[in-house]
Amino acid sequence: MSGEMDFEHAEELHASLTATLTQAPAGSDIVVDLQNSSFCDSSGLNVLLAARRRGLEQGQHLILAAPSHQMIRLLELTHTDSLFTYIPVAAD
Repeated sequence: MSGEMDFEHAEELHASLTATLTQAPAGSDIVVDLQNSSFCDSSGLNVLLAARRRGLEQGQHLILAAPSHQMIRLLELTHTDSLFTYIPVAAD
């Protein structure tokens, strides 16, 4: 992901995550690299939550890599921080 995960970009984010989830086999870890994401609002968070739910239904695990302080704060404020696994950087 790069740029803002907000209302204006929610459809694009949704399409990207849906395509990734569709192509990945069951049991896969889906790493969402947030290193270049500058902002996330409730629209972006809702897309991530929907992708997480869909992934769980398909036996996949969504992992957030390099979330910003703002992103972590948003997850904490919405009490959704425990729903995601975080890693400091995305693997190559």
